[in-house]
Amino acid sequence: MLQSTSQQIDKLILEFDRIDDGRKQLLAGIAEYVGVRVNRDETARLTLICTHNSRRSQMSQIWAQAAAAYWGVRPFQAYSGGTEVTAFHPNAIRAMREAGFEISGDGNQANPHYAVSGDGWAQPLTVYSKIFDQPPNPTGDYAAVMTCGHADTNCPYIFGCDARFTLPYEDPKAFDGMDIEQAGYGRRARQIGREMLFLFSQVTAAT
Repeated sequence: MLQSTSQQIDKLILEFDRIDDGRKQLLAGIAEYVGVRVNRDETARLTLICTHNSRRSQMSQIWAQAAAAYWGVRPFQAYSGGTEVTAFHPNAIRAMREAGFEISGDGNQANPHYAVSGDGWAQPLTVYSKIFDQPPNPTGDYAAVMTCGHADTNCPYIFGCDARFTLPYEDPKAFDGMDIEQAGYGRRARQIGREMLFLFSQVTAAT
């Protein structure tokens, strides 16, 4: 039986010591941005970006929304996008379901729209692949968070953002078709969850 999102979060919070100092510095910069906006009673918006908007950026979007909800950081909204349109990858969807998220949608479409919910969420996220500045993503007053090195290198200008951060994750695509596919995606999902929870814990500590 899969554990709930809250149960998974409780475990990941106990793993903050697994985040190295270099990653914590990257996360602290994003936390400062979010905290400044929240302290002004302005909605803090993060758009998580990777090339295909199929794995890392969407897992990061979901975990960022969950972490903000858990720590009571509001107003906040997470988005995701890419430099190309593909689809939310089934292996990433499975990993996020294993993390306790409820995900529903018609996977038979070319680029399905999924409704994603976590424990205590007021409303679900609508998650699907899109270009980073395509609606409903913001075109101003947001921070771009680059979750893959390829997008960071090949997209030197992000339209409309007022801050840009680099937070690269290794691509779980490397595990596709391998015996360790499910475990590999699970590790990446937990890493992203752990780091997003740490990020928003820092926002709470500073406000």
